[in-house]
Amino acid sequence: MRNHFSRTILLFVIATLALAGVAGAQPPAPGGFGGPGGPGGQGAPAAAGSSAVANPTYVTIFLEINVNKPAAEVWARVGKYCDIGEWLRVPCTITSGKDGEVGTVRSIGREILVGKTDLSYTYTQPVTAGRPYDLYHGTLEVKPLTATTSKIVYTLVYDNSMMADDAAREADKTRRRNQFQTAIENMKILAEGGTLPPAPARGGGRGGPGGAPGGAQGGAPRGQ
Repeated sequence: MRNHFSRTILLFVIATLALAGVAGAQPPAPGGFGGPGGPGGQGAPAAAGSSAVANPTYVTIFLEINVNKPAAEVWARVGKYCDIGEWLRVPCTITSGKDGEVGTVRSIGREILVGKTDLSYTYTQPVTAGRPYDLYHGTLEVKPLTATTSKIVYTLVYDNSMMADDAAREADKTRRRNQFQTAIENMKILAEGGTLPPAPARGGGRGGPGGAPGGAQGGAPRGQ
């Protein structure tokens, strides 16, 4: 009887050690160094395919227009981060941060303000998981010319390598140029105290008239 009891205890200890060894051999649960709720914690989405583009081709669009107002006055009228809603004729709200501060995010394209001076700002659009990243950046700047005149300068930089062919790339560049030419003309009108003409009718095509300006990753506006 005593031997039977001892064998039972021994078998229990062996089984317990075996289970502990199996548990120790399992891969760690999702959670990274932060644990649940921390960086890489449980509930964090799995990494999607890379958004990096293997062979990017960067395009620059440069636009400018003279304004019959001092630079400081022009910037005060059209240079706030969500003034774009007026001169590009699209809804705009600040979704994070404070208008004019680096790191601020606006609703248009989820664009992040990444640089600024007294008379300029630069923004970018974020990476979207599973979609090619085109490194889209825009800079709006007002340059003084004289004490009473200035120049609005708008520069766009982006990668168009993911488009189908040269014809598609050229058509996209032309569309963006036309869109932002209208934008800086609207800025000039507003800065000089004028009123914008009625907005053209908008359709529903993606990235075209009535769609998100410039097209977008994930349906968000692209090309502001």
